[in-house]
Amino acid sequence: MKSSRVFFLALLAVCTLSSLPALAAEKPVNLSLVTPISIAKETDSVTAFRFSLLYGKNTSVEVLDLGLISHTTSGLSRGLQWSAVNIAEADFKGLQIGWLVNYNAGSFEGVQFGFVNHTMNGDGLQIGFVNYAQKYHGLQIGLANIISQDGFMPVFPFVNWSF
Repeated sequence: MKSSRVFFLALLAVCTLSSLPALAAEKPVNLSLVTPISIAKETDSVTAFRFSLLYGKNTSVEVLDLGLISHTTSGLSRGLQWSAVNIAEADFKGLQIGWLVNYNAGSFEGVQFGFVNHTMNGDGLQIGFVNYAQKYHGLQIGLANIISQDGFMPVFPFVNWSF
């Protein structure tokens, strides 16, 4: 009886300790002056809120991302991203408000509002001075609207679309 209890406790300890690296990769909140001066490491994903005074970089951010320059590197980011410059190297779903630039290297679903909006594969609405998408399913409103593949026109002023 005692040996089975010791075995069970040892097994429980091994399982708990082996899951700690996965738990350490997610933080609910990140406050950042400039990466790497922040609460969370740049290799962590943020699950609720990130505020980047100057520059914040994490793998992904969900719910609310505010700052001067917001940067995500991998995984899916979701929610509201509101900064002067928004950079998403992977996928994003939600609302991006970039005072200057919204840049998505992966896929984008939602609304981009900024001076310049860029996405590789998009689905939704882009409103800005210049809107660019390699492949897009949705509407672009701005002075210059570019959809490289399968758009109404490759380049069209004021409005462009692909449905």
